Amino acid sequence: MKAKATLKQIAKELNVSVSTVSKALNDSPEISEQTKTKIKEYAKLKNYKPNIIGLNLKNRKTKTIGVIIPNILNSFFAKVFSGIEKVADEKGYNVIMCISNESLEKEAHTLEMLSNGTIDGFILSVSEEAQKQNNYDHFKEIINDGTPIVMFDRIAEGIDCDKVVVDDFDSALDSTQRLIDLGCKNIALLSSVDNLSVGKLRFDGYLKALEKNNIPVNNNLIIRTDSEEDLKEKMESVFTNNKIDGIFALEENDSVAALRMGLKKGYKIPEELCIIGFADGILASRRLSPSLTTVSQHGIEIGEEAAKLLIKRLEDDSEEEPPYETKVIKTVLKERETTARV
Repeated sequence: MKAKATLKQIAKELNVSVSTVSKALNDSPEISEQTKTKIKEYAKLKNYKPNIIGLNLKNRKTKTIGVIIPNILNSFFAKVFSGIEKVADEKGYNVIMCISNESLEKEAHTLEMLSNGTIDGFILSVSEEAQKQNNYDHFKEIINDGTPIVMFDRIAEGIDCDKVVVDDFDSALDSTQRLIDLGCKNIALLSSVDNLSVGKLRFDGYLKALEKNNIPVNNNLIIRTDSEEDLKEKMESVFTNNKIDGIFALEENDSVAALRMGLKKGYKIPEELCIIGFADGILASRRLSPSLTTVSQHGIEIGEEAAKLLIKRLEDDSEEEPPYETKVIKTVLKERETTARV
């Protein structure tokens, strides 16, 4: 731990990356002689004794990428992993996948365990607990130690790293606008992901669409919760006590629950009730009748872009770290039977 802290101190004082300090102290040919001399002289001034064995381990490439996803049962994350694996295989990298199960503690433990010489870098989507607590210190520590991270979908805004996201705000605005164009005036919003960054962006997009069309916000039609169970408990009351002609659901299971509730309450779909849901999983698109209109997030493409960003950074030979990038993947509205009015 002392060696790591000292490396960070040198990097901060000289305004270079920890990786650059580590390579310079290990006499790496990737670093210019001028930079090596400056770093070595400063290290000598601070009485720093480099651990050559540790530095060799740190600089050795494992050609392995660590992937951390929050939930193995979510089809979106499965698609993202498929895209990551495709690019990694093409570039000669192996992939280790771990699941945080939405736990901050497990997420931090996995990062610490795999960053100890097992992998070269991480691709991850932030756990629900980390976003809920706004606790991202574990990401900062790993990045400061010289291990790159690429975040996708759920990201931490305050963390400097490469990111791949979808246009959640615009997608929600466009989806709500589609319901309005179909004649819907009483559009319910159903969210069980309100504590996640994506949930907040989608909610804001819904509000913007109402504002653009001069439709007043009816809070009786809005359910914002942190769990599917809570959503289902509150949904019965919304259907029973309000007139609804449209539903925008912010997560796949939310949209499935909305469809089932609509059918249970006797709505003709889509004649009396139109439904659009986020995420384009198998359940929503193939196993329901009527089939759900969904926002497709292009999970495979997200995975491919994330893997490309990480490998590009890992294989960059320049002396200075390249600037971080944020790639925005455009979604597509896939119209099916829950909006297919004749």
